[in-house]
Amino acid sequence: MANTTSAKKMVRKIARRTEVNKARRSRVRTYLRRLEDAIRSGDKAAADAAFRAAQPELHRAVSRGVIHKRTAARKLSRLSSRVKALAA
Repeated sequence: MANTTSAKKMVRKIARRTEVNKARRSRVRTYLRRLEDAIRSGDKAAADAAFRAAQPELHRAVSRGVIHKRTAARKLSRLSSRVKALAA
């Protein structure tokens, strides 16, 4: 357990930050799940709309430090190609 005042404060800060990051990560996963469902349904218009909604969420997660920049780029690239494949 933390002994010093500053260590105790850091424990509180880390717990608060963990909760915020969990919420952000959950929000991103929700948007990705909606996109996955739209892709699975085969509806091109719904998939496009879900992709346009998910894209800024992923970028926001990167800017907040929740996920890595390249992870978001990889996910967006793969999802984009899957959405494009619906049209063909």
